[in-house]
This record gives sequence, structure tokens and C-alpha cells, in this order.
Amino acid sequence: MSDGRPTSRPPSAAPTDEAATKVDLSRMRHELRTPINHILGYCEMLMEEGQIPEAHLADLRRIHTGGRELQVLIARYFDEEQFFQQRDLHQLYHELRTPVNHIIGYSDLLIEQADGPEMQGAVPDLRKIRDAAANWLALMEAYLVEPTLSSATALDDASVQTPQAIALNLGFTFKVPEPKSARLAFHDEGAILVVDDDESSREMLARRLRRCGYTVSAVAGGLQALALARGQQFDLVLLDMIMPGLDGFQVLAKFKAEPSLRETPIIMLSALDEENGIARCIEMGAEDYLAKPFNPVFLRARIGACLEKKRLHDKERRTYEALLASQKRLSAELAEAATYVQSLLPAPLDGDVRVHWRFQPSAELGGDIFGYHWLTPDRLAIYLADVSGHGVGAALLSVSVLNVLRAQSLPGTDFGDPAAVLTQLNRVFPMEQQNNLLFSAWYGVVDRRTRQLSFASGGHPPAILVEPAAGASVAMRRLSTGGPVLGCDPAAAFRAETCEVKPGGRLYVFSDGAYEITGADGRTLQLDNLAEQLRQPAASGRNKLDELLAWAKGFRGDAPLEDDLSLMEVEF
Repeated sequence: MSDGRPTSRPPSAAPTDEAATKVDLSRMRHELRTPINHILGYCEMLMEEGQIPEAHLADLRRIHTGGRELQVLIARYFDEEQFFQQRDLHQLYHELRTPVNHIIGYSDLLIEQADGPEMQGAVPDLRKIRDAAANWLALMEAYLVEPTLSSATALDDASVQTPQAIALNLGFTFKVPEPKSARLAFHDEGAILVVDDDESSREMLARRLRRCGYTVSAVAGGLQALALARGQQFDLVLLDMIMPGLDGFQVLAKFKAEPSLRETPIIMLSALDEENGIARCIEMGAEDYLAKPFNPVFLRARIGACLEKKRLHDKERRTYEALLASQKRLSAELAEAATYVQSLLPAPLDGDVRVHWRFQPSAELGGDIFGYHWLTPDRLAIYLADVSGHGVGAALLSVSVLNVLRAQSLPGTDFGDPAAVLTQLNRVFPMEQQNNLLFSAWYGVVDRRTRQLSFASGGHPPAILVEPAAGASVAMRRLSTGGPVLGCDPAAAFRAETCEVKPGGRLYVFSDGAYEITGADGRTLQLDNLAEQLRQPAASGRNKLDELLAWAKGFRGDAPLEDDLSLMEVEF
């Protein structure tokens, strides 16, 4: 460019000789010193007039010190020799901006603290100090920050512009409006860790946050922050990007690498308006980014939003943990209930009539129950019930049915008559009084003297009687009376049938879980598949019930059974 205006350069580039001839450093120094003079002048007047109470004079002196520091920095860096040798404009930008951040921050604090009449008269001058600092910041950025394309096209090519005009073209606002309310409602929770190597910035930010009701801890470096965070729970970390030793990027990476710290939200702080740096922080897991000096409204809004997000996350985590604990407790209780149900199952029976069984519960508490007991010295009752569904309700109903059958507590019922037993069970346990649960049942009575087996069924799979036949073959009979499921219709009728059992015969009574099994390939076993297994004699040295259980589990694969598997074998 050859229009005589100050040229903008990338942060790492030094001014070219051509640009050097176009920069009017005397004007630049003049423009930068003017707002500093305003800052110092208003500070000195406030001190002389005594408008600031003694408790707040230290903050006013910090503002005055910041103005003096700016004067020194301008004299150091904006002379003809030093300015054109400057190689790192971002570092220069950072060093110049730090005291301005202090001036703006302490001005905001004093304005916010002006509650009583003794400070109200100082508020206009404090706002002038704050505005002068903001104007200085805009001027300095106009010289040292790369303009955007849109602002570059807005520059007038016909004339040399003043720094104020350049700043306006770059989109800077010289007057910073004061928010209608400088205060937020106090927060009753929120522990915040401030990490900043600049003592004034750290102290100023901590004070502002404490005034908003937060619990604040402040440290000067990354190692201190990590050590403190490992021993104390924080709801939010405000982390400066540029620090000696571990910088903000490294500290952020360490927070996100440690499981105990990973969920702590982090807002990055920096005086450098670097989009790449912001993007890098967000990609690394930072929640948000704030540029110095802080706009009080933005600062409070973003901290509030971040903390609210964390509160919601913590609430979800607590709810999830409570759910896991509840599920664990419920699983333990269900396991205890399943153990109790299994403890009710009968012991094996040996003698001229032998009864053995296998029971494999499903992953859920189920509704299978079975048993046998002698009605008389010669008559043995055998029964199996299967309640619909799973869970505590199904288990409770099955135990109730078992207790009624064991205690023979159905009034006016002959427990040697299978049809009468099912009829009474159907009346005593209507589904309307059992949480709409139904159950199937098979009930039989065998007389070992006459070898007569009387049986009845309601909605239940048929029992299978396997008897020796001519040669090495066997005969099979399916024993079912086709009655309806119990609990649905109190007026339902049930009937019984009788058959003779040959010596060496084996009766198998089972629930539908013994064959309604879905394999890994999606196929489901049928009753005929189980019947074919029952037809086959046990392998040498093997127990037939163990073979059947292994067959069912093998077809299912690694997955748990979908339903309880109950299987009784009665040998005559």
C-alpha cells in the first residue's frame, strides 16, 4: 500500500521498511497518550477530592499505577528505533493490554461498589476512566491487530486517516455503555478456581466473583491448579491461556486427561483475540472462552450458563447413579427372592416311585413352581404351575398356588381329583385379584398299587409319558385334557382323564420354557423337538435330565434363557 496510512501486519511479522516510512510515530504516541492522560487526571482528581472511601482507595491507586505503566510502555516501545525492531507483535500486544485490563477491571469494581451516597458522586469520573481505557484499547488494536477483509475495504484510499478513524473502520466502539444493573443475584453454590499468573487480574476476578456469591480459590500457575483440583471439588475453572511454566493449553490437556478432573468445566481466559487458539481450546474440551478485559455482563452470563450446565449434568449423573444403585439393590432383592422360591422346591423322591427334577431360572424372576407330595401312603400328587410374565408379582402368585396345593387348603376339594383341584384354583385366583396375572397348571395323581395315573391340565403343555415297547423301541403319549388357562374365567370347567402306567415308564412334566427356546440363528424350538429328545435313551453313564438341560442351553448359546425351565421326571 502507498496511501500513507499505518499498515496492519500479521502478528509474527516485523514492519517493513516501506511501512516504516508511512507510520507517523509521533502522532501514534500522541493518540495513545491522550486517553492515558485522561485516566491519570480523573484518578488524581478523585484522590484529591476525597470522593472514594478509604476502603476502596487501594483500587483507585491500582488504576493510577496501571496508567503510569502504560506511559512507560509507550515510551519504551513506540520510539523510532524500538518500534521498527519489534518482532513479536502479539507479545507486545499482550504486554500493553495487561495494565489496561487492570484499569477496566478495577473501574468496573468501583462502579459496582458505589452503593452508598459517599461514592455516588465518583461514578461519572469512574465511567470516564473506564471509557478512556476502552478507547485506548481500540486505538492500540487499530495499530497492532490484523484488520478483517470487510474493514480493510472500508478504509479510504484517498487520504491518511487518524487512528480514531482507523479504529472506527475496524468496528471498534469508543463508548462502552454501562449495563442497567451491575449486579446479579447472589448464588448459593458454585466453587470456582481462578488460574492466572497476573496477580492483579487474579485478585480482581476473584473479588468480582466473590461479590456474586461464589466460593473462589485463586492460584498463579498450572501446577498449583492441578494440585488444588485433585484435592478439592470445583464446579468451574477459569484458566488463563498465557502463563509461564505450564501454559493454559497444557493445563487444559492435563485436566482432560485425568478421570477425576475430566468432568470439571473450564472457561479459557486470554488477552489475545486468537480464533485459532479459541478453536483449539474448544476442541480440547473447554466449555467456553472469555477475552480480557472482561465485559461484566458476558462474564456473569457465561459463568452462570456454564455452572447451570454443570448442575444439570451433576443432577443427571446423580440420578443415573441412584438408578444404578436402585437396580443393584433390586437385583439383589430379586436374587434373594429367586433363592427363596428355589428353596421351596421339593427334595428328590426315591423308592418304587422316583421323582427328580431340574430347574434353570431365566435372567428375570419368573413364575414357575412345581412339587409333589403323598396324599395317602399309596397316592402321590404331582403338579406344576407357570404364571404369566416375570417379576415379583409372578413369583408371589406362583408361591401362593404352591402353598395352597401343599397345604391342601382349598375348601371342599378332593385333592385326589385333578379336575376338582384345577376348578377350585381357577375360582380362588381370579386374574382381577392377581394384578391381571394368569397361570397354567398340570396336576396328576398316581396310585402306585393300581399304577393308575389321573390327570388334568389347564392351558399347560401336555406331560409326556415314555414307556417301553416291543423290542428296543419306546411308546410315547402326550397327556393333556385341554382345559383353559386358570384365572381368566371363574366359571370354566375342567375334566380329568386316567391312564395306566407300565413298569419302567417315565413321566415328564415341564413348563413351556423347556422347549420355547430361541437360538442364536433366530429359530425357536417346538414341543416336537423336546419330545424327540425325550424319546432317546440317556447316553451311557449320563443322567437324562442333565442331558435335556444341556441340550436346551446348547441351543440357546451364550445368552441366558428367556423363561424359567422346569422339568420333572417321574419313574415307575
